[in-house]
Amino acid sequence: ARLRVAANEKAEAEKILQIKRAEGDAESKYLAGLGIARQRQAIVDGLRDSVLAFSVNVPGTTAKDVMDMVLVTQYFDTMKEIGASSKSSSVFIPHGPGAVRDIASQIRDGLLQATP
Repeated sequence: ARLRVAANEKAEAEKILQIKRAEGDAESKYLAGLGIARQRQAIVDGLRDSVLAFSVNVPGTTAKDVMDMVLVTQYFDTMKEIGASSKSSSVFIPHGPGAVRDIASQIRDGLLQATP
């Protein structure tokens, strides 16, 4: 009888541990999601400020001109990060003026489609 009680208590303890691990994992994922959302908002805020500052300081430029330049800069930063990665896998990305223009166009189109 004592062994049965001990086995039940051990099973209950394991159940509680599993529940607590699952709750901790769920909380961790929730907080990670909040972090990503805040990071994206900071990026959007930074882009907006950059567009406004550039437009004011460089007469004759439009918000589209600035966003195109920012997109190209982001593209080159991404290429640099891929090239600097210590992993041995290769990624082939179309590159050249036309490819950059196409990527910028695709990003713009995606943003326009996502805007309600």
